[in-house]
Amino acid sequence: MTSLKDLKKQLRLEALGRRDALDEFWRVEVALEMAETARDQLAIEPGQIVSGFWPMRSEVDVRPLMFALREKGARLCLPAILDRTTIVFRELVRGAPMVEMGFGTIGPHHEAEVLDPSVMLVPLAAFDARGHRIGYGAGYYDRAIARLVDKGHAPRLIGIAFDCQEVPQVPDEPHDIIIPEILTETGLRRFAPKL
Repeated sequence: MTSLKDLKKQLRLEALGRRDALDEFWRVEVALEMAETARDQLAIEPGQIVSGFWPMRSEVDVRPLMFALREKGARLCLPAILDRTTIVFRELVRGAPMVEMGFGTIGPHHEAEVLDPSVMLVPLAAFDARGHRIGYGAGYYDRAIARLVDKGHAPRLIGIAFDCQEVPQVPDEPHDIIIPEILTETGLRRFAPKL
């Protein structure tokens, strides 16, 4: 019998394989289209704090999307890895120094202000039609979201992926955090909350 961990690992590998096979020039065009979709469909208030992420490997490049949200007045931040279990979100300011964060990503320097995002653009390896996601296996985002909730925040979570990363069903686990919205190249999908 396959364990949930092994099943998630297999689904992750398959979804990432499909994502890696996408034409890189197509991915650039799609990133620009997703920024347009976000500009039109994401209601962001001036001053609202939005966390994005610096793309790794074949991830959706959310930098055009983040720029579009900045134009709407959003304050931007990126994850900063503090240790093997913890990320915080540091403000992304034009011209401020950036540093290597590991895993092929970069983020704002340690002197940047730490912010609590009210909207989080969440990277993922795979997702299903219920809003369940599979991350990369380290649990950074699950713990960061849980910390924000413990502090009394309820950030709006928007997964960022390509359609090819959808899987029939992500195995449920008690600690799962549902992502109520997923933005892909075909638009913004909203999932009904569990009752």
